[in-house]
Amino acid sequence: MKLPLRTGVVVQMRLDSRRLPGKALLPVGGATLAGMVMRRLRGIPADERILATDADGARALAAVAAEFGFSVFAGPKDDVLARYAMAAEAFGLGRVVRATGDNPFASVRLASLAIEAADAYGADYAGLVGMPVGMGVEVIGVAALLRAASVATSAFDREHVCPYLYGHPVSFVIVRPGCPDAYRLPEARATVDTDEDFRRTVSMVAALGPEPSDDAVLAWLRAERKAG
Repeated sequence: MKLPLRTGVVVQMRLDSRRLPGKALLPVGGATLAGMVMRRLRGIPADERILATDADGARALAAVAAEFGFSVFAGPKDDVLARYAMAAEAFGLGRVVRATGDNPFASVRLASLAIEAADAYGADYAGLVGMPVGMGVEVIGVAALLRAASVATSAFDREHVCPYLYGHPVSFVIVRPGCPDAYRLPEARATVDTDEDFRRTVSMVAALGPEPSDDAVLAWLRAERKAG
């Protein structure tokens, strides 16, 4: 895929997760959760791949980032919106593909579709909807990201990066297309937020291997839901 804007895949991580502290360094898939996430994200077309973390995370995750070809940017711990804006400026990006360290099964195909939608509509924000939680990414124009970072005031908007953008559709061009039918499973989870989620992920990797296809992940999730 040819990228008309200088694009960076920027993944946010920190070590002091409230519900599962230190999860980025938990072992899974022959790596750590952080490594599995970055290994997956390498498939998304990009000019730069960046781990955006805080000072503690930069020290603890530098070796993992280097192993998987990610540069490290350390920014504010709690103001993640500012962290993204600062990283985008530091690397001279025109567009950010935002991912999080919770999602070891992010879909390269869905990411490419989101990028295509952003290009087709000249969107400030593009994000597919309807797929399992954890399989998607968000695509953000850096000009819009910097504008949001300059005006957003609530702690929620600054911690979660994108709500200010899609919460102000008059001020920004927002595109949220439905995912392809094959991915439509909005009630399913392919993310790691809790210890239960992590144990499910270990089971999925044991069954599917460390780099499962989207089809394999979706089949596992559908079978899980059918089993109740």
